[in-house]
Amino acid sequence: MSSATDVATLPRTPFSDFLRSPINWLFVFIPITVGLEHLAHVSAPVLFFMAAVAIIPIAALIVRATEQIAHRTGDAVGGLLNATFGNAPELIIALVALKAGYLDMVRASLVGAILANLLLALGVGFLTGGLRFHEQRFNPIAARAYSSMMFLAAVSMTVPSAFSRVLAPNEVIRQEQLLNLGIAVLLLVAYALYILFSLKTHSSAFASLDTEHDSQHHGELWGVPRAVISLLAASVFAAWMSEILVGAAEETGKALGMSQVFIGIVFVAIVGGAAESGSAVAMAQKNKMDLSVGIALGSCIQIALFVAPLLVLASYFIAPQPLELAFSRAEIGSLTIAVLIGAMVCNDGQSNWYKGVQLITVYAIIALMFYLIPDLAT
Repeated sequence: MSSATDVATLPRTPFSDFLRSPINWLFVFIPITVGLEHLAHVSAPVLFFMAAVAIIPIAALIVRATEQIAHRTGDAVGGLLNATFGNAPELIIALVALKAGYLDMVRASLVGAILANLLLALGVGFLTGGLRFHEQRFNPIAARAYSSMMFLAAVSMTVPSAFSRVLAPNEVIRQEQLLNLGIAVLLLVAYALYILFSLKTHSSAFASLDTEHDSQHHGELWGVPRAVISLLAASVFAAWMSEILVGAAEETGKALGMSQVFIGIVFVAIVGGAAESGSAVAMAQKNKMDLSVGIALGSCIQIALFVAPLLVLASYFIAPQPLELAFSRAEIGSLTIAVLIGAMVCNDGQSNWYKGVQLITVYAIIALMFYLIPDLAT
C-alpha cells in the first residue's frame, strides 16, 4: 500500500536495512544540494539549508560506523575511536570554516555544540522520556563526574578570554598565543586521562543502572570492511557538504539578518551534532537514561576537551590566522549558565518531563539573545 509498508516487507538485505531507517531517506539531499550549487540563481539561504539537511544523515552514518568499529575493538580502543570520530561532523564543519577564515563562527560552533547537547538534546530527552515514564533514573556518580569535567571546560574557555580582554584587547600578542597553545595541550592530556579514568581505573563509577542496554543498543553488527568504508565515505561527503554549507553561510547571514556567531551557535552546532543528539533522545524514550545522559554529556566533554584544542592546533596549519580561545562575554556567560543548570538538573540522578522543559527554555532564551545581537563582537 504505502512506501513505508513496502520497505517493511522487503527481505533483509543491507539495502533494505538502509531504507528502513527514515533518516537515511535524507541522503537524497546530497545530489539535490550538488545540483543546486551549480545553478546560477539559487539563493544562499536555500543552498545553506539544503546542505545542512544533507549533513544530518551523513553525521548519523559516521556515528553508526564508529560505534560498529568501537564495538569490535574493546573498551580502550573503542573509547579512543569514539573520541576521534564521535564528533567528526562538528570537527569537519569547523575545519572547513577555519580554512575559510570564519573564526567567529568556529568559536561560536564550539560553544553552540555544548549548549545543544547539554540543554537542547538532554532537555528533549528528559521531556519525551518523561512523558512516557513518570520518573527516570540514571547513575548520579557518573553525572557528577561529567559535571566536574564540564566545569573544567568552562574554566579552559574563560581563562584565555579574560587574558585576551584584559592584557591584549587590541591585538594577539605572543603571550596570548603561548597561553592558547598551552591550554590546548593541557586539555588534550586531561581528556586522555579522562578516557583512562572512565574506561579503566574507575569504570565501575560509570556503570549503567540498566545492565541489559548493551546488546539492545548495538543491534546488528557490521563487518569491519563495511564499517571502515562507510566511515571513510561519510567523512568525504561530510567535507563536501560542509564546503557548500560554509560557502553559503556569509550570504545566508546577510539575507536573514543573522551574524556568524548566531549561525555557528545555533545552526552549525545543531546540524553537526544532530546524529548524537538524536541518539540521546531515542535512548531516553526507551528509558535508557544512563546511555542518554552519557551520550549528551560525553559529547560535550569531547567537544570542549578534544575538538576545541585540536582546532587550535590545526589552525596554525590551515587557517589564515591562529584560532584563539578568546570567546565573547555572551558566549562565556551562556556556557557557564548551561554548565551550572546542567549540574543542578543531573545531580540527583533523576529526570522527569519538567526538567526537560527547564533545559529547553534556557536554550531558547540563549538562542534568542544571540539572534537579537547580530553585531556581537565582545
